[in-house]
Amino acid sequence: MRLTSRTRYALVAITDVAIRGTRGPITLSSISKRHSISISYLDMLFGALRRAGLVVSTRGPGGGYTLARSASDITVADIAEAFEQKKTGPPATDHGAMSEQQGAMTHELWLAFNQTVEDFLKSVTLADLVKQALAAGFVSVEKSVSAPAPKRQKAPPKRLMPRHGVPNSVFELGSILELK
Repeated sequence: MRLTSRTRYALVAITDVAIRGTRGPITLSSISKRHSISISYLDMLFGALRRAGLVVSTRGPGGGYTLARSASDITVADIAEAFEQKKTGPPATDHGAMSEQQGAMTHELWLAFNQTVEDFLKSVTLADLVKQALAAGFVSVEKSVSAPAPKRQKAPPKRLMPRHGVPNSVFELGSILELK
C-alpha cells in the first residue's frame, strides 16, 4: 500500500474532526484555516471519507462533519484504503533486466513488506493519533464556541453641568430675545 499526500492530508483533517468533533459538526472552512489546506481539496478528501463510511456530513447552518464511528474503531488503514488503490497482481517487472528466479524472490519480498506495512496501519487507530497530537502539543483545543462572551459594563452617564444664560428650547430662546 502506497501512502500519498492525499492520505496524509486526510489523516490531518480527520484527526482534527476527531479532536474537535465532540462539540458538534466541524466545518471545512475551520479545518482549512487551522491547517492551511484549501477548502476545495478538503471537499474532495471528505467526499472520499464519507463514501468510505468514516465521516458523516450535516447540511445547513451549524453543519459540517463528524466521525461516523468512534475514533478507536477507525484505523489508519481504513483511512488509507479510502484513497489508495490496492494492487492485486504482482508488481510490474522488467523481465529483461532480471531472471525469472530473481523476479520471484523480489516479488515475495515486496509482498511481505506490503503485508507488514498494512498490518502496522491496521494496528494504529485514530484515537492513537489524537493522543499523540495532544501529547505533543501540535493541537490546542479552543474554548467552546457556545460559551457567551463576557458582557461589557456600561460606563456611567456623564453629568451635565447646568449652563446659565443658554436657552435649552426655542421658547426659552424667544423669552431671552424679548428681554433684550
